[in-house]
Amino acid sequence: MESSRISLRAFRETDVDDVMTWISDDRVTRAIRWDTLNSKQEALTFIKEVCIPQPWHVSICIDGRSIGFLWVVYPSLGPDKDQAADIGYAIAVEYWGQGIATKALKMAIPKVFNDFPGIVKLQAFAVVENKASHRVLEKAGFLYQDSLTWHGNFKGKVDAVDLVIYSLLSKDVAPPSS
Repeated sequence: MESSRISLRAFRETDVDDVMTWISDDRVTRAIRWDTLNSKQEALTFIKEVCIPQPWHVSICIDGRSIGFLWVVYPSLGPDKDQAADIGYAIAVEYWGQGIATKALKMAIPKVFNDFPGIVKLQAFAVVENKASHRVLEKAGFLYQDSLTWHGNFKGKVDAVDLVIYSLLSKDVAPPSS
């Protein structure tokens, strides 16, 4: 995939039809905590209530069309806070294996550290079995840290999920280019 065709931008309500093509696919949502959405109204609510209000819940786009989601969740920074943020992504199945998620991460990383200078580490969690996601993270510069069994609400039920943790330090990232 030609990298000039890939972009990150804020979600728009008009993305709802494109978003439905991937957010309604169990293969895309199987390894993330939120449920597969099954209607255009659910997708529109997701865009309006989850994506638009958050500056780092952005659409991964090909030629301006939404084909996925990249999110950063960061704490309120302060002296008693871990100065780490979580980053994650999901893209439509038809774009798997083309380097798009890796490129989107590489585009986002320097901007995230620039936008939030108090964050010194980005961390990403992937399901142990999702080897493709592990490769994406490694190609984007993340280093394997550990594995854990996470206990919590996953897809609307309390469950245990085996995860791996990858991280990337701000000092290891070049500032964003202008």
